[in-house]
Amino acid sequence: MRVVLDTNALMAPVEVGVRTFAELDRLLGEYEAVVPQAVVEELESLSGGGGEEATAASVGADLAERECAVVEHNAEYADDAVVELGREADYAVTSDMPLRERLLEANVPVISLRGRTKFEITEP
Repeated sequence: MRVVLDTNALMAPVEVGVRTFAELDRLLGEYEAVVPQAVVEELESLSGGGGEEATAASVGADLAERECAVVEHNAEYADDAVVELGREADYAVTSDMPLRERLLEANVPVISLRGRTKFEITEP
């Protein structure tokens, strides 16, 4: 089972206190986590700033490096890359509402936050 993660899913441990990979383990059991190269680049760019967003992005970049396979793609932007890879994956992980809607329209099941610290699956 393949799961593609977006930027906010990787920043969630700092920003909202959700344990992203523990929640994916709970929901899915065994899976392969992948992240588009554009998401890694976005995390690296955000981590160069200051404040909580930079800390969250730095943690997200570290998680992506340790927990995910980084995948090349043809898309120019991170959200487009998540949709592109999501079409070939079993699930996409995001709490970004516009991206979530794009994924559901593309027939990609979405894992997102339910409440404060739990993930749930939404089928298209």
